[in-house]
Amino acid sequence: MSICPKGKISKARRNKRRAANFKMTAPALVKCSKCGELMVPHRVCKNCGSYNQKEIVAVD
Repeated sequence: MSICPKGKISKARRNKRRAANFKMTAPALVKCSKCGELMVPHRVCKNCGSYNQKEIVAVD
């Protein structure tokens, strides 16, 4: 014998269960070591163009 569900689970009940793990998270931000601007970690700073205190991109 196979396992049978006891009754139909409505779409609303199913979606309520799935919605428990669906949430937005705020992006992690750190201060740039060169200019102090908030930036995403392990990325080139958009304000000064540096990464790990080395200039990578020339910013006007």
